[in-house]
Amino acid sequence: MSGLYDYRGTEFLAPDEIRKVQERLFRKHLEFLLANSPYYRRTLRGFDCGTASLELGNITSLPFTDKTLFSEFNDDFLAVPMSRIVDIVLSSGTTGNPARVMYTENDLQRLAYNEEISFLGCGLTPEDIVLLTCTIDRCFIAGLAYFSGARSLGAAVIRNGLSSLESHLDIIRRIRPTVLIGVPTLLLKLGRYLLSRDVDPREMGVSKLICIGEPVRDRALALLKVGESIEEIWGAKAYSTYASSETITSFCECSCRQGGHLHPELAIVEIVDEKGRVLPTGETGEVVVTPLHIEGMPLLRYRTGDVSFLLDDRCGCGRNSPRLGPILGRKNQMIKFLGTTIYPNAIYAVLDEITGITEYCVEVSSNYDLSDIVKVYVSGNDTMCSSGIISERLQARLRVRPEVVVASGEEIRKMIFPGNSRKINHFVDRRTSDVNMP
Repeated sequence: MSGLYDYRGTEFLAPDEIRKVQERLFRKHLEFLLANSPYYRRTLRGFDCGTASLELGNITSLPFTDKTLFSEFNDDFLAVPMSRIVDIVLSSGTTGNPARVMYTENDLQRLAYNEEISFLGCGLTPEDIVLLTCTIDRCFIAGLAYFSGARSLGAAVIRNGLSSLESHLDIIRRIRPTVLIGVPTLLLKLGRYLLSRDVDPREMGVSKLICIGEPVRDRALALLKVGESIEEIWGAKAYSTYASSETITSFCECSCRQGGHLHPELAIVEIVDEKGRVLPTGETGEVVVTPLHIEGMPLLRYRTGDVSFLLDDRCGCGRNSPRLGPILGRKNQMIKFLGTTIYPNAIYAVLDEITGITEYCVEVSSNYDLSDIVKVYVSGNDTMCSSGIISERLQARLRVRPEVVVASGEEIRKMIFPGNSRKINHFVDRRTSDVNMP
């Protein structure tokens, strides 16, 4: 792994020492791109990549990479011979065809290292037993990442994956895991299922909930309703984590639970506005990641499409590296509605607080008058699920009142599991691409 473990603890160094480490690694990263990546040899032609330009302070002069480019020129991003590739996953593509993300053995070791030090940060130990409720197959990387990290840490892992609630209950009863890793809404559903079977989740010995795929905190880092609910039902602490297949880099909360820690030896993170200008710490914009120490498909200034912000004050855990705030939404999912900018996550947060709602979906279209048309589809099982009550709750929180349509659970499930999609999708975007431009 090219001595990556030699950098363990970099985040505890003084800020100026952290920057020196990143300067050195960034220079090596650019040299590797220019020597080995067909895409970047072509793309960086015409840019000044002399010794001075390899300094970290000049990163803003270099071009961005985004999902569209990664998908369109997928083969050209491969920077090693195919004989060195040991694992291939698929990332959701913008053209309808998933892009390949290919990893070398060193890349997988880097992945394990990333998750190991992240799990250590939130208090996992070799004594823990970790239940994975996310898949480790189907060309996903997440399950393999969490499995590898927990294994590197020395913890025991139960790979129960996308099994039934009954199967998870059986595992919890028999093996008594201390850590659950999964999507927050699934962990909530699982907790409620245990209660329906006269099993108290709080007595099962679970102490930590590692939440993936969905936010559990708001802009102020306070727990959303779903976060409060899973902590209450399990009697355990919730930790948020964020990652992407392309960057092979994750940001996990530590024991202080005040944002996902950046491991500076693994990535450089910027927050940019819609014009690509780097924003100051604390301001909200698109997350841009330059992952370091990657061999198979190294990237430069990768625009994730996710919206968040950075925090750079010293964390209570003693780390001095920046932290990434909660993901507030996807850039291409931004809704412009009656003069107000909304992200779907803000709507989800309101709906998650209404106990009787069982399924929901947000549909957006456009009538070309600079305002989107928003419909919120819900199904539920009590009187709180009337369109009027839900509309009022949305207006109170969002300051606008989207149309609420009460539908059957079956109708909504058809919307959130479209076609052969590998992921649940609560957001249906029927806007045309020209209307979607910022």
